[in-house]
Amino acid sequence: MANNNSGTITPSANTAAISNRINWRRLAEPSALIATLFALIIIFSILNPRFASVENLRNLMDQAALPLIIGVGATLVILLGSIDLSIEGIMGSAGLAFVLLSANSRSESDFGLLALLAALLTGIIFGLLNGLIVTKVKVPSFVVTLGMWFVGLGFATVLYGTETIPVLTNPEVSSWSSTLTFGAPNSFWAAVFVVILGVITLILTKTGRSIMAIGNNEVIARNSGIRVDRIKITVFALAGLLSAVAGIIAAIKLGSGSPSVGLGSLFITIPAVVIGGTALAGGKGGVLRTALGVLLLTVLNNGLILAGVSPSFQSGLAGAILIAAIVFAAWSQRDRLRIAK
Repeated sequence: MANNNSGTITPSANTAAISNRINWRRLAEPSALIATLFALIIIFSILNPRFASVENLRNLMDQAALPLIIGVGATLVILLGSIDLSIEGIMGSAGLAFVLLSANSRSESDFGLLALLAALLTGIIFGLLNGLIVTKVKVPSFVVTLGMWFVGLGFATVLYGTETIPVLTNPEVSSWSSTLTFGAPNSFWAAVFVVILGVITLILTKTGRSIMAIGNNEVIARNSGIRVDRIKITVFALAGLLSAVAGIIAAIKLGSGSPSVGLGSLFITIPAVVIGGTALAGGKGGVLRTALGVLLLTVLNNGLILAGVSPSFQSGLAGAILIAAIVFAAWSQRDRLRIAK
């Protein structure tokens, strides 16, 4: 029974009420994102009919591909309660490694599939270094990955050299990203594949459950027998791998190698993760939420461009959204984050 004769609510009723509130909150956040996304689509379609065209839909898919891929790795790291700022450096290094080992205008060497593997290995190595320093040297992930960002950019700059720009000369490679498969660009299908793998990892694997446990309470997770350091190193390596994938695709889109191929990627990915509802303190959120955040920001940026809004205003709006998202996400977690005043 929910009540006794004196009208007092029983513990079972309290438990049911709390459970209902938690379930409502879980549904409310993604529902609000979906509603906002559809509202933006309607508004921008009215402002400019080109927004709803098939051509622009494909552009949106292509624009969302890289943030979706990077966002999966960033989500896994943030769910741990850490952060990865090395994304752009890894993208530059991996992208250049891929271009220089593929058929290009600077050299006659073409290592084919080995070029792809070498670029992916570059990302994994950077990710492993991030994880090892965070776990073994006990340096905060913010500091480590910020430094690794510049290490990656430096490595990419050395690879770039002072000679002519290395341009991809194999037309099959340089056109792969924009080639349509079932009506959508290959880059988008690659992103969908990564998102699906990310969802499966979080929901169906022991690693995914361990990530959530560590993010909720690392001490309890460690005392429960979870190999916290191993999980953290694995997650940072995965994030590095996905940044490398994004760097390769970005280089293919550009058609040449450049240290700055990932420029700006960090500042759409992290806001997308936060806007999607993944807590900066870790332990709450998910890959699908990040995908919603990416789609929301991609639609917003694309719609503002087609609406004729100036680039400077777009940058200001993006910054305002980032601040608002972080404040909103951190407010409910302020006691856990030990934020004072």
